[in-house]
Amino acid sequence: MRIDVVTLFPGMFDALLDYGITGRAFDQGSLVVNTWNPREAADNRHRSVDDRPYGGGPGMVMSVAPLRATLQRIHAQTQQRARVIYLSPQGAVLNQATVTRLAAEPHLILLAGRYEGVDQRLLDRDIDEECSIGDYVLSGGELAAMVLIDALMRWQPGVLGDAESVQQDSFSHGLLDHPHYTRPACIDGQAVPPVLLSGDHAAIARWRYQHALGQTWLRRPDVLQRLSLQPQDKRLLNDFIDKFI
Repeated sequence: MRIDVVTLFPGMFDALLDYGITGRAFDQGSLVVNTWNPREAADNRHRSVDDRPYGGGPGMVMSVAPLRATLQRIHAQTQQRARVIYLSPQGAVLNQATVTRLAAEPHLILLAGRYEGVDQRLLDRDIDEECSIGDYVLSGGELAAMVLIDALMRWQPGVLGDAESVQQDSFSHGLLDHPHYTRPACIDGQAVPPVLLSGDHAAIARWRYQHALGQTWLRRPDVLQRLSLQPQDKRLLNDFIDKFI
């Protein structure tokens, strides 16, 4: 997968490619990341990429010309138009369905904004979608772009050591993840649930799914409300509530 990032701070992405899943993907060639500084496309003496907003108000707004020129350079290099995503608090909040959809794209361009944002005319003509990682404001889109890249890499073939891991992640089936345990079986009086030691794979799968339902009910009821639970799911959830609440 190729990802081009338009950013005023390309050095921020060095750490992304040195560690963890994204570093592994980069090393094995599953991920190619290019950074593009729009200052290089600015045609003024000071290489400025922003200006005061029309109508007044605080802060500065990123200008159309250097950003559009940068996007055009990327498209020209690849000889095709990749999907362009602007990381913005005004965008649709990133979720697992969006990650899965975007992971199927061979090439993405991520625009990391700064200051008060980007001139609306660029968004209207050059941006395919806007994406937010949450209902809060960051100093810029770089961290949001890194979050998106990390999430996308989990879906690239061969990147994870166990291919089943991504299928069992939180939200992969619309639910939070179930609790996890490792050795020893008992520590400081806290024991692993017996079913996980039973070797009964069907019972273990049932327990895990029930607790995924339960964790979602406890922590993210808003997520659960968006799902269409089957009668057997509701029975499992009600049994969880009766036993553990």
